[in-house]
Amino acid sequence: MPAVSATQGRSPGNAGTQRRKAGRPSAAVLDKAGITAGALKLISRKGYDGLTMAALAKQLEVAPSALYNHVAAKRDVLLLVEDHLTALVDVSGFGTASWEQAVRTWAWSYRNVFAEHTPLIPVIAVLPVTDAPQTLAMYETVSKGFLAAGFPQERVVSSIVALESFIFGSAYDVTAPEDIFESGSMAESTPNFTAAVRSSAGVPGRPADVAFELGLEALISGLGALRG
Repeated sequence: MPAVSATQGRSPGNAGTQRRKAGRPSAAVLDKAGITAGALKLISRKGYDGLTMAALAKQLEVAPSALYNHVAAKRDVLLLVEDHLTALVDVSGFGTASWEQAVRTWAWSYRNVFAEHTPLIPVIAVLPVTDAPQTLAMYETVSKGFLAAGFPQERVVSSIVALESFIFGSAYDVTAPEDIFESGSMAESTPNFTAAVRSSAGVPGRPADVAFELGLEALISGLGALRG
């Protein structure tokens, strides 16, 4: 997946980046794009647990109160980050390739982007997409592609949600430990499952990718039946 750039933040050693005095900055100094870049830089160093409003203000060299002129809480910062990451998802197949191939390209890209940012997934699940331009642009492109492929309008959103539910769950699977299904001392009492786990070890490819491909193709086949 494309690397998330956090280099837009200013280096302390550069001219014009002396620590600013506390107080409200001008709009030219601090805006949502700058907050997003600062948040990404902070996340790259400290992870999502290290992303707090106080830490972000320090990263941006502003007073914490300055952030609240643009975002109400950390939740809003996470929405900015999520919207930025959504712009990295590849939707280029819609309108240029078959519906099936467009969904494959979109779904694999979507999973790979958010596999690097799984702490955002619970946030995405409950945050409205209101005022998230990149996220809305993605949904607009995907919706247009579904409609062009013959999906009933009333089934488009539910189809996207079905795919997203699978994509987000699979993003977690990418980072799961290799022995997640090891039955250990319970192997004898779970012979069928244990044998299936051991047999799957012989299937070529990374387990998370094998499972994702299997599930995605099943969804594509099933959802495709809704097309007019």
